[in-house]
Amino acid sequence: MSTAVKFSKILHQAQAFADEIHQAGADLGVSLSQKQIEQILRYLDGLLLWGKAYNLTAITEPKEALVKHIFDCMAIIPKLPFADSVSVRLLDIGTGAGLPAVIIAILRPDWQVDALDSNQKKIRFIRQIVSELGLTNLTPIAARIEHHHTDKARHYQVITSRAFASLADFVALATPCLATDGVLYAMKGKPPSQQEFTELDAWQIEVCTIAVPQLNDDRCVVYLKQQSS
Repeated sequence: MSTAVKFSKILHQAQAFADEIHQAGADLGVSLSQKQIEQILRYLDGLLLWGKAYNLTAITEPKEALVKHIFDCMAIIPKLPFADSVSVRLLDIGTGAGLPAVIIAILRPDWQVDALDSNQKKIRFIRQIVSELGLTNLTPIAARIEHHHTDKARHYQVITSRAFASLADFVALATPCLATDGVLYAMKGKPPSQQEFTELDAWQIEVCTIAVPQLNDDRCVVYLKQQSS
């Protein structure tokens, strides 16, 4: 790792974390450059440094944040819809501190990622991270999703959420922003109940279990695509 990179919260763990990120990528089948590993480390350091001031995360222990935030978001990268495509437009609703938006933007530099949240302080943090990391493909947006609907030019192939809302609420809020062939992509812990699915009979639904490196908790992603009329 470059000796020019400075850290505040993970100074003495940076090299070990870099090795763990590299290994996590290998386990997930995700190839990472040295630059991407350093960007992830700098994001993690900023998340921990400003976590309390900006109310970004309740996790303060660096290794726990590495696994439960960074690895958790890295684990969805191979499962993303349109994974083999370039120039995909992705919207992350309720992005909070930028999870998974920042990780997606780092690992998919060929995609355009919009990170949306109504919390102004969290969006200010993401703007700072965008500047520090040079993430030209990530746009932070301070707005409620209902207001984002008014921009009819915005149609996304992929819309993500991480513990944002129930599936029904996610679908209702996100659909006006979804491209015709687009996919809604919800990150969840345990798989949703069958009752949640019965409310969405107009959608093709697929649930895929994901394995997060070094984490034993349940994780899955739910793909939702509108049925052809």
